[in-house]
Amino acid sequence: MTQQSATQDAPSPKASGASCCPADGTGPGRDGQEAAELGPAVHAFLKALASPTRQRVMLLFAHGAELTVGQVAEATGLAQPRASEQLAELRRGGILTSRKDGKTVLYRSDKQTTAATLAELQAYLQYCC
Repeated sequence: MTQQSATQDAPSPKASGASCCPADGTGPGRDGQEAAELGPAVHAFLKALASPTRQRVMLLFAHGAELTVGQVAEATGLAQPRASEQLAELRRGGILTSRKDGKTVLYRSDKQTTAATLAELQAYLQYCC
């Protein structure tokens, strides 16, 4: 069974009528959002973490490293367009941030956004599980 089919086969808490968290907003949801749902930032974060290639790329940014697409491509053995795609997904997931230095784009870890997203995910998991 593929991961995708396993996800489709398992009923969601909403689909089955069961919910691990109250729908009154008393759980870890933000801005009055139903507590049984994670926000879009957490979904993007989890998607970014799902790829072994992106996990490898993430390790390059340990200890505050700041790297260009070319440096990431060279260090990982990825083609530059593929490295750029991986970096973009990590940015969308809030794991990396970037800044321009002239025409060069430098990437580094986004510890503040990562910490906030992890806190939301942890609150959800502690409440529901």
